[in-house]
Amino acid sequence: METKNIMIVGVGGQGSLLASKLLGHLLLSRGYDVKVSEVHGMSQRGGSVVTYVRYGDRVCSPVIDRGQADFIVSFELLEAARWLPYLKKDGVIVTNTQQIDPMPVITGAAQYPEQLVEKLNATGARVDAFDCLKLAEEAGSSKAVNIVLLGRLSHYFDLPEDAWMASLEANVPAKFLEMNKKAFQLGKNS
Repeated sequence: METKNIMIVGVGGQGSLLASKLLGHLLLSRGYDVKVSEVHGMSQRGGSVVTYVRYGDRVCSPVIDRGQADFIVSFELLEAARWLPYLKKDGVIVTNTQQIDPMPVITGAAQYPEQLVEKLNATGARVDAFDCLKLAEEAGSSKAVNIVLLGRLSHYFDLPEDAWMASLEANVPAKFLEMNKKAFQLGKNS
């Protein structure tokens, strides 16, 4: 099998590390060779963060180069736009429509770009954008955006739902498990 590439992008503190850990666990459990990168970016300060998940028969490096990502999973809309050059021509962006102002916008030095979903679509990218924050809150916590996104991402994989649930069970503390299962279902069924 050809190596597949998934980029998980967002802002520090949104749960990208757990999302990449869950994906890595899921794909390993299905027999793939998997490489997951460390978090890159200013994760402690609310800055841009990216992790890479690569899987296939044999994966040599965890790094994804420009134009190689099959999927970009974005926790925040501007991050989807920032990492767009890494998407393959036929790749998919699964993104939350939430907007988190970066420091230049907060300080008044810049404005948050308008109509980003439309602009992403205009590039020819396949964009799957929806309000993950609303669904995460419906599940019980705004911190479950990462799991809502994974639920939506599951549409693009031919993997049984019980494998996704097993990865949740293996990686999420028991006291948060039911809420995260609900978040996954809300993302999957949205």
